[in-house]
Amino acid sequence: MEHGASVMSLMIVIIVALLTPIILHRLKLNVIPVVVAEIIMGLIIGKSGFNLVEQDTWLETLSTLGFIFLMFLSGLEIDFKSFSSKKKRETLSNGKLEPKPFSTSIIIFVAIFALSLILSCLFVLAGFVDSIFLMTIIISTISLGVVVPTLKEANIMKTAIGQIILLVAVIADLATMILLAVFASIHESGGNTWLLLILFAAGVLLYFAGRRFKNKNTADSMSKGTVQIGTRAVFALIIFLVALSETVGAENILGAFLAGVLVSLLSPNEELVHQLDSFGYGFLIPIFFVMIGVKMDLWSLFTDPMLLLFIPLLLLALLASKMVPVFYLKKWYDNSTVVSSGFLLTSTLSLVIAAATIGERMNIITPQMSGIFILVAIISCIITPIVFKKLFPKETAGEKAVNISIIGVNQITMQLYQELKAPYYKVKFYHKKQEKLDLQIADSLFEITELDNYTEEVIMNTNIVASDIVVVSTGDSSENERMSILLKQAGIDRVICRMEDIDKEAYLQSEGIEVFSSFTSTKALLKAMIQSPSILALLGNNETSLHEITIKNKGFEGMSLRKFPFTGDVIFVRIFRGADSVIPHGDTELQLHDHLIVTGSEEYVRELKRNLERIC
Repeated sequence: MEHGASVMSLMIVIIVALLTPIILHRLKLNVIPVVVAEIIMGLIIGKSGFNLVEQDTWLETLSTLGFIFLMFLSGLEIDFKSFSSKKKRETLSNGKLEPKPFSTSIIIFVAIFALSLILSCLFVLAGFVDSIFLMTIIISTISLGVVVPTLKEANIMKTAIGQIILLVAVIADLATMILLAVFASIHESGGNTWLLLILFAAGVLLYFAGRRFKNKNTADSMSKGTVQIGTRAVFALIIFLVALSETVGAENILGAFLAGVLVSLLSPNEELVHQLDSFGYGFLIPIFFVMIGVKMDLWSLFTDPMLLLFIPLLLLALLASKMVPVFYLKKWYDNSTVVSSGFLLTSTLSLVIAAATIGERMNIITPQMSGIFILVAIISCIITPIVFKKLFPKETAGEKAVNISIIGVNQITMQLYQELKAPYYKVKFYHKKQEKLDLQIADSLFEITELDNYTEEVIMNTNIVASDIVVVSTGDSSENERMSILLKQAGIDRVICRMEDIDKEAYLQSEGIEVFSSFTSTKALLKAMIQSPSILALLGNNETSLHEITIKNKGFEGMSLRKFPFTGDVIFVRIFRGADSVIPHGDTELQLHDHLIVTGSEEYVRELKRNLERIC
């Protein structure tokens, strides 16, 4: 019977995890993060609600694995390229030069941590908690899981203010995770924190081993089919570092977090990251968050007036610890931008749950206090993104032309320049200095920035590194390869490289670089001419060419094509939704971030693009 009961409880948790995002979608509650909704659903089926779930070994094991994998993905989410960004600073609309993201973020985080320490001392003096260190960690932490999707949705990830918000969250996530590990090590291993050096030393050795393995061709050949060596290596790394972390007296989550950091430093390809995200957020992590709600006895939190008073005070402390330091940005930005940024940085979740769990296990805080911390974290994750979207200036987050830099002047790129010079694209040419005679014709037609050479120093001091898309198309394949890797490492989202050496195409693609060549382009063109001559004519016609539109307007979410209000000179050809390709029909429902491939007159497509990509 016990075995049947355990399977029944697991089934209930899995079904709840499945239904939660569906319910959010149907009720159009997309402002609530899915992980928060999973905790709320756990409250309904757990101790605070119908008490349908019996805690057992199965659920405890899967929940622990979910927590470990969540910490791994938190480490993986840290993009270390943002720390070394060398993008040229631009002038803001108020005429001021935008702030330096890294130095500004460091100043803000140091202020956040100092203020969190002061507020923690006040809470200890008031008798709410006993540990200043644990309380400081809880107040100063910031949720990357809330900040990153909110910035992406607001379309400001690549702006200076977006980078500053992101960097503050990254630094807070990294610093508080390390401090939490040190705190746990001091209390559980009697102060033998030097043992943590063994863990970090192992991490360094594994990083260099990973780099060496990644550069070998055998890694690519073993990453397909039933082998999937990359995925196997990642899970082996997680379990090894988790086991080593526990052996040296640290928390297992530190080993998992370190594993994520190492994988992030190794710059994994997007397919592997997608696989890990799918497995984590599709199976293990939802179980963990649902079980957080299941275990929490919400009603016991309201029996003590002291605890009730602590809830609003902690919320105010979270807000004050972020809002006051963020006013440093007032030197460059208006009040709405500064205040909204402070609200977004107030969001906190995963590390608060980690700190509360560790504190409860060490008997530093009571189960009721642990529940209060988690409850306040949930409230912050619901409120802060909504306030941010309401307050953040629309003109800052509005639609901007795509900045394209083309390196290399030749017949292909000159024709491309002419085709892309539209309201949606801002194209700039970069070329190595040559005889004036060679550029006389081009100078009269194109805006060309001349470079002394294509060295890293020269490229990093241009606006190329501030582009959304860079096309590298010089006549030297080796130069193209070197510059493409350099620009990808500098944080450019899309780098398109001309590579005539077929043997190097697979390597560049594994680095996230898009590749084209005369050979592959001619082969694709010839195939299209043989198999689909009409489609080829469609692609070459300016009036009926294919256009890609991304849905950012929430007003169209959930709307079926049959009820679509724009019925004019347009045809929906295909819908790309994540990794899926959807053939559109009348009952197809549109979703946020769908990529629509449409064809129609240029005037109508422009109007459609303006309406669908307007953030509101």
